[in-house]
Amino acid sequence: MKSNTKSQRGRRGLVWLALAAVVWLGACRQDMFDQPRTRPLRRSEFFGDGRSARPPVAGSVARGQLHDDPHLYTGRVNGALVTTFPFPVSREVLERGHERYNIFCAPCHDRVGNGNGMVVRRGFRAPPSFHIDRLRAAPAGHYFDVITNGFGAMPDYAAQIPAHDRWAIIAYIRALQLSQRAAPADVPTDVLKQLPEAAQ
Repeated sequence: MKSNTKSQRGRRGLVWLALAAVVWLGACRQDMFDQPRTRPLRRSEFFGDGRSARPPVAGSVARGQLHDDPHLYTGRVNGALVTTFPFPVSREVLERGHERYNIFCAPCHDRVGNGNGMVVRRGFRAPPSFHIDRLRAAPAGHYFDVITNGFGAMPDYAAQIPAHDRWAIIAYIRALQLSQRAAPADVPTDVLKQLPEAAQ
């Protein structure tokens, strides 16, 4: 009798376990995968023009694309090229600019900005030196515009270099320009003492 009761309990437990497994498996659906959707750039019968790719809804802004500071994102204020930076230039900004400059700019412009980078030494058209009077006098917004939109043989880098990094690169270019025409009197005394005698 006892073994009969135990076997009935065991069977009931198995039935409940099987029911729980069925309920649990029923919840394991891939709704996100199976949902109706349009594959990118495929034909669509839903829209009159037959395209699945749609322009953004008027007034909508994609995440991370709210560019409401024209100084930062265009290098212009009221249509004029800016002469100032949209944020304070710190040591960290210069270090970031140095790193980004060496990645994106040095291949053509060279590490000191004289326009004789490795790409130029291999036969490509040379960019102007950053140290000529015209570019030394150019406003910061000019550099931002050229990095963003390209100029002459230089392609645009808007997709590769975020706006903050473009400004960091410009800060580093300004440091390069200063370094190539600096006199010993421009260098702080404690730093001057650390330089080799030839540099003094």
